[in-house]
Amino acid sequence: MSRYQHSFFRAAEMPPGRGAPRLSYLSKTQYSKEWNSNLHTHGCAEVFFITDGHGRFRTQHEEFPVAIHDLIVVNANVPHTELSQLDSPLEYIVLGVEGLEAVGGAGGYSMLHLHSGWRELMTCLELMLQEAREGLAGHEEVCRHLLETVLVLLERQENLDLGSEPESPRVSRECGIVRRYIDNHFKENLSLDQLAQLAHVNKYYLAHAFRREFGVSPINYLISRRVAESRFLLRETDHNLSLIAQMLGFSSPSYFSQCFRRLEGISPMEYRRQNRKKP
Repeated sequence: MSRYQHSFFRAAEMPPGRGAPRLSYLSKTQYSKEWNSNLHTHGCAEVFFITDGHGRFRTQHEEFPVAIHDLIVVNANVPHTELSQLDSPLEYIVLGVEGLEAVGGAGGYSMLHLHSGWRELMTCLELMLQEAREGLAGHEEVCRHLLETVLVLLERQENLDLGSEPESPRVSRECGIVRRYIDNHFKENLSLDQLAQLAHVNKYYLAHAFRREFGVSPINYLISRRVAESRFLLRETDHNLSLIAQMLGFSSPSYFSQCFRRLEGISPMEYRRQNRKKP
């Protein structure tokens, strides 16, 4: 994967007392064979501008095609990933924005094909990338103002409703570390003891704090990530249940089926029959 990313300090935020969105990071990415297409989450909203190529965008429950001039806004903490066509490498620019939310977006995201305003948006984004790369004095202030311009241009688009994310307590550092670790290592054999050791806290404290932050225990979050990945494997591959269970870290095919049925309401094989793409 060819990728450039620049993170912004708190100095780039809006002055205290203003609830405007704040730029957290800016990146430009091009597909390569090292692309990691695992579902993952971020602590802020991400605004994707597809600048070239073709691919697919996947969330926990949906998958849809994307191409140049497409815009996707994914709310904070919504699992997602991107997949590229090999013969037409996907390229995109992403803004990580705190305090932004796609209002009314089904599944925590909104997708829109931009028929107008694309050239103006690209001018702003390329200038942001240039400012970030050069790192001259005041570049974060320039990027902050350019973000405001980008959001104004997006507000002119029909069928796109952006708002400020409701104020909520920040996720504790320990819980954030554990969730990110699970997102990146959910196929491995993880235990509550290991996760607590990673965060340097007592496992009983971790279980309570994680549930308070995310409404689910660390182990059930781990299981949900595995089941989310299994849905893709059931739809897109011919792997049998034993292989899928092994690939995703389940102790046995029967335990995989039990977890899948509990979360999805149907068995893995029934899900495959209902969602397998017809030739």
